[in-house]
Amino acid sequence: MTERILVVEDDRRIRDLLRRGLIFEGYTVDAAEDGESALRNARDKLPDAVILDLMLPGLDGLEVCKRLRSASNVPILILTARDTVPDRVTGLDAGADDYMVKPFAFDELLARLRALFRRHKMEAAPDMYQYKDLTLSPRTRQVFRGRDEIQLTAKEFDLLELFMRHPNQVLTREQIYEHVWEYDFGGESNIIEVYVRYLRAKLETQEHSRLIQTVRGVGYTLRES
Repeated sequence: MTERILVVEDDRRIRDLLRRGLIFEGYTVDAAEDGESALRNARDKLPDAVILDLMLPGLDGLEVCKRLRSASNVPILILTARDTVPDRVTGLDAGADDYMVKPFAFDELLARLRALFRRHKMEAAPDMYQYKDLTLSPRTRQVFRGRDEIQLTAKEFDLLELFMRHPNQVLTREQIYEHVWEYDFGGESNIIEVYVRYLRAKLETQEHSRLIQTVRGVGYTLRES
């Protein structure tokens, strides 16, 4: 099925550029030049993703983002000239899934859209994941090893959930960065190793076998030794 993308941008040149480029890539595109028409468009025909400028006439992009998020889980990519860290934080806190700054590279925007679609599909999760004696509930964010509840931080939970979604599959460092940390850390960071160590310390006590395996030179996998 062809994904439908709603482009919300008051600059006609950028709006037309995005529309033409996305159509060329095979997407169906709707466009709006202000916040009110964007919300009407989304209400009439919910898109599969939204590319949203912040500086819109009338209803600004942050308010549009909040209203879209309160009504649905549609992926939202903010595309704006506002480039400070507080601007990024405000946009993400308003419910955006990603944040890009103008001027932008169209190829990067396409890559980020593809990543949003992949994550969104993964989020259609069952009520419970189970692997051996390990269970995880995405809805309650609880984890049990046997009868013992394991207390995890938010990022520890996100990392374990990724493993539970893909048992016995080797996940590369790049895949883990993309799905758990997005663009917050560079490829040279050891943040993945640190959090795998945290998970092992909590999940793999003397009573329980190791489940998170290192695949040297590639990444990690959830499987029994």
